Amino acid sequence: MNLIEKLQPYLQKLYAAVKKCYRKVSGIRIRLSNKSKVLILAVLAAMAVGLYFLLRPEPLPPALPVVGVEPVRTDDVRIYGEYVGRIRAQQFVEIRARVEGYLEQMLFDEGTYVRKGQTLFIIDPKLYKAKVERAKAQLNKAKAQALKAERDLNRIRPLYEHNAASQLDLDNAIALYESSTADVIVSEADLTQAELTLSYTSVHSPISGYISERNADIGTLVGPGGKSLLATVVKSDTVQVDFSMTALDYLRSKARNVNIGHKDSTRTWDPYITVTLADGSKYPFRGLVDFADPQVNPQTGTFSVRAEMANPDHILLPGQFTRVRLLLDVRENAVVVPSKSIVIEKGGAHIFVVRADSIVEKRFIETGPEIGNNIVVERGLAADERVVVEGYNKLSHGIKVSPVEVVPEQSEQAE
Repeated sequence: MNLIEKLQPYLQKLYAAVKKCYRKVSGIRIRLSNKSKVLILAVLAAMAVGLYFLLRPEPLPPALPVVGVEPVRTDDVRIYGEYVGRIRAQQFVEIRARVEGYLEQMLFDEGTYVRKGQTLFIIDPKLYKAKVERAKAQLNKAKAQALKAERDLNRIRPLYEHNAASQLDLDNAIALYESSTADVIVSEADLTQAELTLSYTSVHSPISGYISERNADIGTLVGPGGKSLLATVVKSDTVQVDFSMTALDYLRSKARNVNIGHKDSTRTWDPYITVTLADGSKYPFRGLVDFADPQVNPQTGTFSVRAEMANPDHILLPGQFTRVRLLLDVRENAVVVPSKSIVIEKGGAHIFVVRADSIVEKRFIETGPEIGNNIVVERGLAADERVVVEGYNKLSHGIKVSPVEVVPEQSEQAE
């Protein structure tokens, strides 16, 4: 339907109104032919069209798409790996009975802190004291015989020099003296052994740490012929955290010239770990990685890694499992964009870049590791460019937009 057809009903009403007015003014009844009517309608239509084009509002310019943009920035990106770790005490010592006997006393409270050299258990010492006394007596006897042999030798030697004693007498005296002297040495060794064995009846703590509950009750026969394990002492002021990494992690770290478990003076950082406690909170201390197994376990395809961590308040308990977060690498001056600005499709990942003239450019990029809400761009972007983070679903390459700066979200890099 054209414009004249749309206006025809209104023109007819206008024509009738004009005709009616004219009749009232002139008092003359007007009769027009059909041809005149058409001519008048055409004139009125032309007037209406002219008025339409004269009075119509100016067309508004097309609205530009409004998009949110953020500047591309560079940052030192920390790359982490997460693993399951197990807490191990720095020292774990089993207290065992070294001599056989009945357990007489326990001189500590279970679960308390004991110091190095503190007496923990007393084993019945009567038998071993008797052995010490016997060894002492045997030593005294040997010394007396050695003294007599020395005196005999001192008497026979001058007699032999004056031909008053035979060579046999001298040889017998020398042999008896040397034998008696050797018996003294043997007796002294037996006494030392007996005293050492007696000392084993008092069981001392070899290290300072927390002691477990006792494994043997008072009156129990302990020692090599009985129950030898009495308790355990754990030194946990410093703990070790064991976890396993995959061979793929190893290859990736080598590709970045990072040797896990080895110090490198050329780096400004060292691989460290943080652990998460059972309640989800982070442990306040960090641990440095000091060892990595040089071989891979063929059954699991992993290799063991160890870190040492301070535990002054004994919050970490040996044997417990925890979540370990390891700093694997630091990418210095990496190009970083928000993850929400990247569009993933079959052809790859692309991003919309807003140029200085507000023209949008669709650009394919190569992405790197994702860190929190951000992602590293390996290739395709330069620092200080602006990327679209909101409203990119209505964009296409080459269109003009109205960019609005968006406040960047807080980074999750900080530890």
